Amino acid sequence: MSDTPSLFEAEESTHLDSAKPLAARMRPKTLQEYVGQQHILGPGKLLRRMVDAGKLGSIILSGPPGTGKTTLANLLASETGSRFRPLSAVTGGVKDVREALAWAKDLVASGEPAPVLFIDEIHRFSKSQQDALLPDVEEGIVSLIGATTSNPYFAVNGALISRSHVFLLQTLDAEEIEVVLRRAIGDRTRGLARMQPAISDDAIRLLADVCEGDARRALTSLEIAVASSPDTPPVVTEDSAAESIGKRVAGYDGTGDDHYDLISAMIKSIRGSDADAALYWLARMLEGGEDIRFLCRRLVILASEDIGNADPHALPLAVSCMQGCEFVGLPESQLMLSQTVSYLSLAPKSNASTVAINRARRDVRDNKLIAVPQHLMDSHSTSAAKQGRGDGYIYSHECPDGIAAQDYLGTSRTYYEPVERGFERDLQKRKEWIRKRLSGDA
Repeated sequence: MSDTPSLFEAEESTHLDSAKPLAARMRPKTLQEYVGQQHILGPGKLLRRMVDAGKLGSIILSGPPGTGKTTLANLLASETGSRFRPLSAVTGGVKDVREALAWAKDLVASGEPAPVLFIDEIHRFSKSQQDALLPDVEEGIVSLIGATTSNPYFAVNGALISRSHVFLLQTLDAEEIEVVLRRAIGDRTRGLARMQPAISDDAIRLLADVCEGDARRALTSLEIAVASSPDTPPVVTEDSAAESIGKRVAGYDGTGDDHYDLISAMIKSIRGSDADAALYWLARMLEGGEDIRFLCRRLVILASEDIGNADPHALPLAVSCMQGCEFVGLPESQLMLSQTVSYLSLAPKSNASTVAINRARRDVRDNKLIAVPQHLMDSHSTSAAKQGRGDGYIYSHECPDGIAAQDYLGTSRTYYEPVERGFERDLQKRKEWIRKRLSGDA
C-alpha cells in the first residue's frame, strides 16, 4: 500500500493545519528555528552535546509556561532521529504508561533506537506512576523527557531525578519574543504574511514586553489583534495590541512601565512597614492579572533582603506562600498573598544579612583572598596527617557552651552586624558574647 496521502487526506490535513492557532502553526520545525535557551543549547553546552552525540538519555525540562518545553522535546526527538510519543500526566495513568513502555520495548527489540516518551506536567503523576517508569529508563528502553512548571527537585521522585539530567528553561526576554513575533508576521506559509498586516513597531514591542516571557501568549495576542482589525489589510497599533492582551494588562500603561512601578510601590511599602499601602498595590496587580509566581518570587526575596533575622519567621512564611499559591492557584491564592504581604509589612526590618554578603563578596572580588587556616583544613584524606591538615583543630562540642577559643578566618573581618530591632537585638548580644569567647576573653 502506498504511503502517499490521497487527495482528500491532503486536503483534510491542510484544513486542519489552517485551523490551528498561530502559536501552534509557528512551532519551530528544527533546533535552528528554536528561539532562546542558549544557556543549555548553545555551542558546547551539555544538552547540545547530547543532541550532537545522538544520546539523550532521560531529561527533565523545568520552566514557566510558554518557554517551549513541549516544542523542545519534539525537536530533541527529531534531531536524534527518535520516534516521539507524548503523554499527559493530567489525563494519563499507569495503564497508559505501561502501554507506551511496551511500545518502546517492541521498537528497541526490532532494532530501532530508543524512542522518546514525552510526559507533560510529569509532576502530576503519583509516586507509583513515576516509579513505573524507572526500570525502562534505567535499561535505556526509552528516553524519557518530562516537562514540569514546578520545581522538579520537589515535585519529581528522587529516584527519577537521579536517573535524569535536569534542565531549567528560562523565560524568554523581550528581544527573543520580538524575534518570534516578527517571524510569524513575515511567514507566508504558517504565519500572517498572506494577510499583509500593517503592524507598528510599537505594537510589536508592547506585545514582547508585557507577555512576561511567554511566547505562546504573545503569538495568541498578536493573532487576536490581526483577526479583530476592521481594516483590510489588517492594521495593528499599539492601542489595539494592548486591547488584544485583555485583562492581564488592566491598569498598566502601554509601555509596560506600570508592571515595574506597581511592584516597586508594593516592595517599598512593605519595606516602609505600611501594610495598607502594600495591600492596595497588591490588589492593583492582582486585578491587572499579574503572574502570581512573579509576586511570590519578589516576596521571598524581600523576606531575606529587608527583614532577615529581625524576624526569622518571615522567610518560611514567604516560601510557604509561594508553595501554597503554586498548589492552590487563583482566586484563592490571593488570601495567602494578602496574609504574607500584611505580615511582612508589620515585621521588624533588617538588611544586615544583605549588607553582610555584599561586603564578603566584595572582599572576594577585590582579591582579598584568605587562605584556609591549617587547623580548619579537611583531615579525612590518607595524606592529611603527613601534611598536618587539621592539626590543632578544637572540637566545639567538647567545650563549655559548645564554643572553642579558636580562629576560624585567620584575620579580622566583620561582615554581619545585627541591628537593634526584633530578634536581631538578641543576636547582636549573642554575637558580641561569642566574639569574646572565640578570642579567649570570656
